[in-house]
Amino acid sequence: MPATHHTRSLQRASTVRRCLCALAAWCFGIALAANASAAQVELSIACRCVEGGVNGAEARWLKQYVIPEYVAAARAQGRDVAVRLREFAGSAEQMSQQLALDFATAQGADLAEFDGFQIPGFVDAGLLKPLAETAGPEADAWEGWSHIPDSAQALVRFRGKRYGVPEQTDVRMIFYRRDLFRRAGLDADHWQPRSWGDLLDAARKLKALDPKSFPLQINAGVAMGEATTMQGYLMLLAGTGEELRDDTGRWIVSSANILGVLDFYKTVYRDEQLGEARTQRLVSGRNRSFTDFQRGKSAILIESNWFYYTAIDPQGDFPIADRDAVVGWAKMPARAPGGGVRAQDFVSVSGGNSFVLNPHSKHPREAWSLLAFMNSAPALRNYQEYNEHLCVRDDVLPPRSQFLRDSGRELLPLTTIRPIDADYEKVSAEIQRMTESVIAGKLTPRAAMGEYAAAVKQIVGTDRTIAFDLRGAAP
Repeated sequence: MPATHHTRSLQRASTVRRCLCALAAWCFGIALAANASAAQVELSIACRCVEGGVNGAEARWLKQYVIPEYVAAARAQGRDVAVRLREFAGSAEQMSQQLALDFATAQGADLAEFDGFQIPGFVDAGLLKPLAETAGPEADAWEGWSHIPDSAQALVRFRGKRYGVPEQTDVRMIFYRRDLFRRAGLDADHWQPRSWGDLLDAARKLKALDPKSFPLQINAGVAMGEATTMQGYLMLLAGTGEELRDDTGRWIVSSANILGVLDFYKTVYRDEQLGEARTQRLVSGRNRSFTDFQRGKSAILIESNWFYYTAIDPQGDFPIADRDAVVGWAKMPARAPGGGVRAQDFVSVSGGNSFVLNPHSKHPREAWSLLAFMNSAPALRNYQEYNEHLCVRDDVLPPRSQFLRDSGRELLPLTTIRPIDADYEKVSAEIQRMTESVIAGKLTPRAAMGEYAAAVKQIVGTDRTIAFDLRGAAP
């Protein structure tokens, strides 16, 4: 039977009621979801740190101070945030590989610990975005930038844009064992070589004391990874007055100075066996070099200041109980006085860790808020209580360590940094191969440099390289 007007009205009313109820339920569901989302903002931090293991102090600081203090501060502002630490125990190279995989697949932690030299490669691969793009204008307006010198900001800046926040830096120097120096008749308390010749002469005296020893350790080879480039090659190259690139940004692939560096390696590891070439080529070689120094099997080690306040700390992984009495430090000399970069008598190289914001973070503004909190002056002063270090902020100083204050004051004005260039990592790998071919006796310095030149031209393009005149250089 056809519907009456009254029946049709009732049907329409019923339909409207159902629609209104559905709309109300939908709106209520959105409200619930929004509230649930607001109540369940979850962030994570990835670091190469493990409580009780590698960089354990950093892990403890993040767990015991940063996370609970940030969560409490957010709650006081009406935001419910949960933060989890993702600890990573592998090598720096493995950490980089993991981050590349995470960022490429839109996975991983919201904040990740990063070495600044890796930024260009990640940017050019589309794996990293500028802070201001990911976090918004708050990133550029952060008060902390006014307390971080431009030289330190350069560690996280690429093509004029910031990609992270630097937290700490380091310097490189020579460490030596005073007890072995005394036995060799060397100045154990105030030793300061003023040339490569002085450094080699000290090693020769130590070798004469114990002909079976290998007194000098300077990183070389592929197994040592980036430590070869930083602690070894770049320290020596800076001492010749040259850097990896010229003033116009071209990569220097052939020069008398490069030959001079490779000749130094040859002297140490092949001609006079002042260092042990086998150690340089072992996967565990760097740890072995630390153990040799700890046990007095080597006497001179070129390393980051991290080595002193972390590795051989009395509670470190390679503890020396009476470290302050046994271990001294000296500045790395130029090849000859006045022969270093900027005509310096002494040189150093600096890196530094930073944190970047994952471009795929589901909560980028909150992640930036956490990153800014981590790098605030109060938070970094607290970090000093866990692990004294050279902080990039000029308003955060090491509270107790005379070593850190002295080494920072002496070496930061002398230091250089690695090129912020997308091709750096590949060039660095060729540097490691070049040094290994020399210390292994496979190639002469000149032949090794020739292979390096060819490889770098392949990486960056011939037009971005320069070869200097070798006339008068050693054969």
